[in-house]
Amino acid sequence: MEYRVIGSSDLKVSALCMGTMTFGEQNTEAEAHGQLDYAVSQGVNFIDTAEMYPVAPRAETVHRTETYIGNWLQHQQRDQLVVATKIAGPARGFGWIRGGPRINKAHINAAIDASLQRLQTDYVDLYQIHWPDRYVPMFGATSYDASQDRDTTPIAEQLQALGELVKAGKVRHIGLSNETPWGAMEFVRCAEQLGLPKIVSIQNAYHLLNRTFEAGLAEVSHHSNVGLLAYSPLAFGWLSGKYLADPQAHGRITLFPGFGQRYNKPNVPAATREYVRIAQQAGLTPATLALAFSRMRRFTSSVILGATTLQQLQENLASAEVTLSAETMAAIDAVHQRHPNPAP
Repeated sequence: MEYRVIGSSDLKVSALCMGTMTFGEQNTEAEAHGQLDYAVSQGVNFIDTAEMYPVAPRAETVHRTETYIGNWLQHQQRDQLVVATKIAGPARGFGWIRGGPRINKAHINAAIDASLQRLQTDYVDLYQIHWPDRYVPMFGATSYDASQDRDTTPIAEQLQALGELVKAGKVRHIGLSNETPWGAMEFVRCAEQLGLPKIVSIQNAYHLLNRTFEAGLAEVSHHSNVGLLAYSPLAFGWLSGKYLADPQAHGRITLFPGFGQRYNKPNVPAATREYVRIAQQAGLTPATLALAFSRMRRFTSSVILGATTLQQLQENLASAEVTLSAETMAAIDAVHQRHPNPAP
């Protein structure tokens, strides 16, 4: 397993991160612990979760994922693991989270204390804003519409509250998720201007069907030393190729149709078919090709992968040993030219 430092932090993490959003919905606690045990045995030291998990989010299951991880953490060497979690933002409902989550001082303090209690730890290594407090197009939306602007906590105030958590020792580093170039740069600017902790990571979707990070955010990542934590590297299972063979195959797309809208777009099957062909020519499984691609990008600090079975996890973690050839990368780029970002 390769290890990398996240951005300007001192967090040295495995190039593959254990994503956990299935824990408590698609996976039982015993299955979750089994996956964590196996991941650690293969060199994974980085675990990512969120207060709103599992997915699909609902009042009956909210917070289960952190609870499952906390029960597992009690039997581990805490200082050998990098644990990341996230605070939920507004505009998606979720009234069962603090009566409707916001990113302000009161909500940040309440959220971190509750997460620490569920995780049964005194600190988290990386605390992330799951999505912005302000309006931005996200989760498949692509066009900014200023008419949708809403009241929001100023970024400087959000950063000040997060800085207090760092000062108190509850959080080691801070990061963003589902963020835009303007938002990332505003957090960087406010930190420099106010002498507050700087963001070290951006957790955004990045995969063969969505390479939008490569535009503005890749430049931000380079100049501000902010690492990408790439989520959905298999595009909710599309890049495994299983939905080409059977559109009703078992998986998140069919289990949670609302979450599949991001991938229910015209060019997704055609592009996926091409990437599956490239994988076959390279003697790889489609999932291995997709994971290796995201891991090999120069701006990627870690790739967040998830699985619902141990067999899937074994295949996914084995991709850490794969390096794509120049010819394979060229073939991937040729498909990207024909089908650019079909599922942004």
